[in-house]
Amino acid sequence: MNFIKANAATILISIAVIITGYILGESYLSKGKADPEISVTGLGEQSFDSDLIVWRASFSKKNLDLKQAYSDLNADVKRVKSYLKSQGISNDEVVFEAAEIQKEYATEYDENGNERSSYFTGYNLTQSIRVQSKNVDLVEKTSREVSQLIDSGIELNSFAPEYYYTKLAELKLKMIEQATKDAHDRAEKIAENGGGDLGDLKSADMGVFQITAENSSEDYSWGGSFNTSSKRKTANITMRLKYEID
Repeated sequence: MNFIKANAATILISIAVIITGYILGESYLSKGKADPEISVTGLGEQSFDSDLIVWRASFSKKNLDLKQAYSDLNADVKRVKSYLKSQGISNDEVVFEAAEIQKEYATEYDENGNERSSYFTGYNLTQSIRVQSKNVDLVEKTSREVSQLIDSGIELNSFAPEYYYTKLAELKLKMIEQATKDAHDRAEKIAENGGGDLGDLKSADMGVFQITAENSSEDYSWGGSFNTSSKRKTANITMRLKYEID
């Protein structure tokens, strides 16, 4: 006992040297070996109905006299406004853009197909309109039933409606949460099947946000697709997570 007391400091130093050597030896043996890890990809997907519609259309009037062409076009503008109002579309949902003016000419050719002369045929004025509304069903129905205007002599060119969703930010957050949980559950299951435990999260990478028509074969884009032609859509996003394995 007296020996131990007299040499306590030396004994403690010796023990410390042994422990340190063990730790350094283990560190050397494991040097260059990568820690076990796993990478998984989770999916977040949600189908939804668009809550905003944009419908565009245009109509024209032509006359040799510019003033008369404007007068005829304005008369049609009033009739279109009246028609849209009768369908339940409010004035603040309709935008009449500035009319486009185009001078048109006709060309005469000789019997050999050579241009002989050209002459002015009149001013062609085109009026474009844009309807933007959250009443999707009403505007969609109106865009398909414009025969009344056409029958009244207005040559209306109606374009296919565009459909949008105004709560994409909220939807995206929910989908990121869903994709992250999906990836975590996959990683946990793989680690369990391999006889290990899921460790700390090392990295997380978000994939491209895609919006396509529901139940379609629409192609994805590297930069992200954004479908506007379908009222019913499906959005999806992926999350790639990397975990340590204990």
